[in-house]
Amino acid sequence: MSELSDDALVQMRSVRKHFGQLEVLKGISMDVHAGEVSVLLGPSGSGKSTLLRCINHLESIDGGRIIVDGEVVGYRDQGDRLREMHPREVAKQRRSIGMVFQRFNLFPHKTALENIIEAPLVVSRRSKSEAIAEGHSLLRRVGLDAWADHYPSQLSGGQQQRIAIARALAMKPKLMLFDEPTSALDPELVGDVLDVMKELAAEGMTMIVVTHEIGFAREVADKVVFMDGGVVVESGRPADLIDNPQHARTQGFLQSVL
Repeated sequence: MSELSDDALVQMRSVRKHFGQLEVLKGISMDVHAGEVSVLLGPSGSGKSTLLRCINHLESIDGGRIIVDGEVVGYRDQGDRLREMHPREVAKQRRSIGMVFQRFNLFPHKTALENIIEAPLVVSRRSKSEAIAEGHSLLRRVGLDAWADHYPSQLSGGQQQRIAIARALAMKPKLMLFDEPTSALDPELVGDVLDVMKELAAEGMTMIVVTHEIGFAREVADKVVFMDGGVVVESGRPADLIDNPQHARTQGFLQSVL
C-alpha cells in the first residue's frame, strides 16, 4: 500500500463504522490526491458503498476521521474527540462533494434540465438565467441537450444516469463519488455512462468510484483498492493489482469477475 500523506485531497484515517453489532468498516486508512481516480473493488458487503457514503456524511462514522480539502467531514475537530456538526453545516460541506448513486435518484416530476438546475438555484442562489445556461452546457457535456425537457420516465436508465452526473457537476464539486453507477443499467447502456466518467477523469476531476467494471478500472484508475470484510486488503496501480494481485482474497475475487 502507498504511504499516507498530509497533502492529499481526501484523507481517511482509521475510519470505523458499525450497524448495530456488525462492524462494517474496521479502521480504513487511505488517501486520494487531487486529480486522482481511485477505484474501489470488492465483493458485496465488503464496505465499499458504506465508505463512500461516509465520505460525504450520508453515514456517520464511529471512529477515526475523514478529511476533504483540509476539513474534517461532518464533525468539529476538538483535539482527541469529534463533535458532529449541525445538518445545515454538513449540507454546506456537501456542496463540494458530488455523488452519483446506483439508482439515479432524479426528481420524477422535474425535467432533465430542472433536475440539473435545482441545487444551483436553491442552494447556491445562482440566477435562473445563469443556472439554465450552465444546465444546457452540462447537458451538452453528457450528450443530452436535446433531452432537456424530458422527464426521467421518458429517459433510458443510461440517460438518467448521465443526467445524474450532470446534476452533480452543476455544483462545481472538487470531488466526485460514484456508487456502482452502471450496475442498474442494461449492458448496452453502460458504455455511454463510462464514456462520460472517462472524460471527467481526463479533465482532472478527482473521483472515487465503486464499481465492478474491471475494464474501466484498468483504463482510467490511478489507484485500485481491493476491500473485503471492512478492511483494505491491498491497493496499487491497476497494472499491479489487477494483473498481479498479491493476496489470495484479491486473486479469488478477480477470478470470479473476469
